Amino acid sequence: MYKIVKKERLNDNVTRMSIEAPLVANKGKAGQFIIFRVDEFGERVPLTIAGTDKEAGTVDIIFQTVGKATRMLQDKEEGEEILDFVGPLGKPSELAGHKRACVVGGGVGTAIAYPSAVELHEQGAEVDVIVGFRNKDIVILEDDFKAVSDNLYMMTDDGSYGEHGFVTKKLEDLLEAGETYDVVVAIGPVPMMKAVVDLTRPKGIHTLVSLNPIMVDGTGMCGGCRVSIAGETKFACVDGPEFDGFDVDFDDLTRRNRAYLDEEKEKDHACRMQMAADLAKAAEAAETAE
Repeated sequence: MYKIVKKERLNDNVTRMSIEAPLVANKGKAGQFIIFRVDEFGERVPLTIAGTDKEAGTVDIIFQTVGKATRMLQDKEEGEEILDFVGPLGKPSELAGHKRACVVGGGVGTAIAYPSAVELHEQGAEVDVIVGFRNKDIVILEDDFKAVSDNLYMMTDDGSYGEHGFVTKKLEDLLEAGETYDVVVAIGPVPMMKAVVDLTRPKGIHTLVSLNPIMVDGTGMCGGCRVSIAGETKFACVDGPEFDGFDVDFDDLTRRNRAYLDEEKEKDHACRMQMAADLAKAAEAAETAE
């Protein structure tokens, strides 16, 4: 079991937790992820490692409440425990040696981008950060990013906070103004990452993106997270989740991410695995009552 030692609401739908997991904390690095289960009937959900404290033996995760599993996790309080916290999984970010970097995050993707900004800052790189949100009500991690960046550009779609516009517009403005980077790290919605790559490719700026295909087991066994990289099939869970943005087939990634869109929109849709888990839980409760 893994104890929740700290819980913090970042906005109405996003929460940061510190989980007591010394083995994961000792080895976890930027770019890697964990898979959690709240209880034995729970769904296995991947979340990026948002930070580690080796001395305290804790791992930070940041998640948006979007489904049953994340609602169950959100309902947990400090001092309570969850069943599984497996990791670190995936490959660490390849950020060593860069002197001038730009980290671009969109929406909840900013939580995934944050560890990259931290690592670049800690190794002495000059770091520009561009983060974007729909409006000021959902802004997260502003102070955290300020602490690890030389320049922080806050963008909102509606102009209610920071600068008005998309993160890609700000990156375009910086590049046109003559800013040069050794590496750009872009993490967020697929269209945003593709747009960043379209800006950096003509200038030959090495660009890393973190892919988000459908993932089930996190060990490469299920094949659900297949992605096309430079014409070859890779598994995001073991070969990534970060890849060279120039090599990513974003059209294929978009199609795969939309594969179950109709089912996800159906209000009455019920997951067969969840129904089986509910039946097993009911059967266990009946046996206990006898």
